[in-house]
Amino acid sequence: MQRTYEIMFIVRPDMPEEELDKLIAAFDATIVQGGGVVKSTEKLGRRKLAYMVKKCNDGQFVLLTVLAGGSLVAEIERRLRVSEPVIKFISVRMDEEEKRLAKIKAIRATRKKLSAAPAPPAEPAPSVAAPTEAASA
Repeated sequence: MQRTYEIMFIVRPDMPEEELDKLIAAFDATIVQGGGVVKSTEKLGRRKLAYMVKKCNDGQFVLLTVLAGGSLVAEIERRLRVSEPVIKFISVRMDEEEKRLAKIKAIRATRKKLSAAPAPPAEPAPSVAAPTEAASA
């Protein structure tokens, strides 16, 4: 069964750009050979990490959006784990999230927008009688 996954991994900051491109191409080739489809590949650039990971304070972030089966994602995770320049990774199944967001959008589309409806005419407020001087004396 093909599902949508987001695979984000962080590469050592001292890795040259052309080696990073080769690493990404190798993961793309693994996905295609395994019967998956790479929807998108984004290099998010170098960012500071929240805490030190493998003696690195920052890293180069890469996000892959993949349409693949669970066994293929497990193989990609295994390769990420043994790849020396990769210092951290995470893979997230996104199809359930997309279904949830589509359901929320459908519910919101069926509701009436209160801002689009004309406002009812305002009624004048009842006036309060001023106290008389006789009552205060």
